[in-house]
Parts: sequence; C-alpha cells; structure tokens
Amino acid sequence: MSVAGWALNDSPEMDEEQFRLWRALLENRTGMQLTEQRKRFLETSLCKRMREVGCDCYGEYYEQLVAGTGRKREWAALVDHLTVQETSFFRHLSSFSLVRDTCRERWSQGHGSQGHGTREKNATIELWSVGCSTGEEAYSLAMLLDELHFECSQNESNEVDRKDFLQNARFGITATDISLPALSKARDGIYNVRKLDHVEPILREKYFSRVDERRYQVVPQLKERVCFARINVLELSAVPFHDVDIIFCQNLLIYFKRWRKKDIVNALTDRLKVGGLLVLGLGEVVDWEHPKIVRMPYENTLAYTRIK
Repeated sequence: MSVAGWALNDSPEMDEEQFRLWRALLENRTGMQLTEQRKRFLETSLCKRMREVGCDCYGEYYEQLVAGTGRKREWAALVDHLTVQETSFFRHLSSFSLVRDTCRERWSQGHGSQGHGTREKNATIELWSVGCSTGEEAYSLAMLLDELHFECSQNESNEVDRKDFLQNARFGITATDISLPALSKARDGIYNVRKLDHVEPILREKYFSRVDERRYQVVPQLKERVCFARINVLELSAVPFHDVDIIFCQNLLIYFKRWRKKDIVNALTDRLKVGGLLVLGLGEVVDWEHPKIVRMPYENTLAYTRIK
C-alpha cells in the first residue's frame, strides 16, 4: 500500500514477524516494552512518521532506521513519536509535598551537598528529574525549591530581598530525557496557557511571562536553575552523576519490563547520596528491595531513602 493513501486511522496492519522485529528493536534500544495490546499504538505511531518521510512500508522504514543514511537522526525523531509526553505542572501533588518537606528539613539542618549532619545555611541541594519530557516536572521542582528556599532564608533574616533571589538560590536541577525534540521544547520553556491550569496564579505571575494570548514562557532566572540533557535510562552506568540529594522519576518505569525496572532503580539508587531521597510513581515498581535503601512512609507516595 502506498504511503500517500494512508489515513492515520487506517494504517496498514503489521504481520507477526514485523511486529516481532519492531518490538525487539525498540526494547533493545530504549527498553520500551510493547505488549500485543499496544500493537495498534505502534502501527499508528510508525505510520505517522513514515508519512512525514515518504516511506512506503514497515520493512523499508525498518531498514532505514538500522542501516540507512541519517539513521541516528531519524531514530531520534521516531523516539519522539513513540514517547508519550502527557505531563503537566505539579503532577501528583503528594510527591511534590514530600520533596518540599524533605528540603525544608535539610535546609533547616544544613544537610545539603556542602554539609551533612551540621548546620550550614549555604547547603546546596541537587535534584535529578529522570524522564523529564517537555520540562513541566523540572520547572515545577524549580518553582517549589525557590519558594521554599526564600521562605527558609526569611526565617534566618528579615532582610532577605526577593529581587534577584533566584540567582543566589542554593539548589540545582538536572533534567534528562531520551527525546531530543522534547528536550528542545523544555529548554524553550514555552507552554500553552492550558498547561498552566494547575499553577497557582501567584506562581504564574512570578515565574512566567506572556508570549502572546495563548502562550507563556518560563522566566530566564528560573531556566538558569535547570540543566537539560539527553540520557537513555538503559545507559545509566555511563552517567557521571553521584551523591544526588533527590532523584524524581515518575511516569517512566511503566514502559519497561519488571526486571529492567529493577535494573533502572538499582542504578538510580547507586547515584543517590546517603540520606538522599528517591521518588517514584505509585505502582510503578513492585517487589523491589535494595540493601542500601528503605521505604519512606508518606501518604499516597512511593519514595525511598538511602541509608548506607
């Protein structure tokens, strides 16, 4: 069937051999698990991209991805089509509440990267947003930390000036994802007004500027607190992160097989500092244990603390 005749709701059906090949390719390269129930999703996503590049059949496109000229660039484009990027600001509020409570305690006690167990007003907290998609999660964490740090600083002194406070904030966020187009959108920090429905008006006023009637952009001072980078979670062994205070990984592990989920969270645990916090999505990991980590009791939240 010619690609010119396709409609997205009438994409050609894969045979079992084609589905096996595509499923193996995706799992080997990204860890993404595609069950038989998600076969239609794969067909639709592939056909959408194949129409864009003028490819006529699944086999031809497969060969283009594994052996064709420009295959690395095309693979990055396809991953963006296959990666679900439904995210929002302050998604799953209880997890953000846990981060806020944890950071409040650490700043009041000085348990940041510059000091552990002793009081240190300048303690720095390093966060890692894993699978950050288009940036809403990372910017939510940045807003939360900035508000909290200002609050804690006010408790230390009534002379704290809100002006330019972000430039001196003692926190940093690294946000990573496999999708280059998603990371590009995150770096731009421009969002449709509907995306800001769950952002309190006072935060919208502080941290966003209006681009036009339908779009807002994250202010430069907040952008400077977040570093976006491409990382495939199957390659965490090569990631040069160590002693991270908080790792936030939600709505990512659902795409992986159980054994691979455990490999990923084990690797994340190894990059967590002693006393650090690992926040996962509810129900994303079951029957997982690690000798260096314990479950943290917090309502409606799946989180762990590294103890050694």
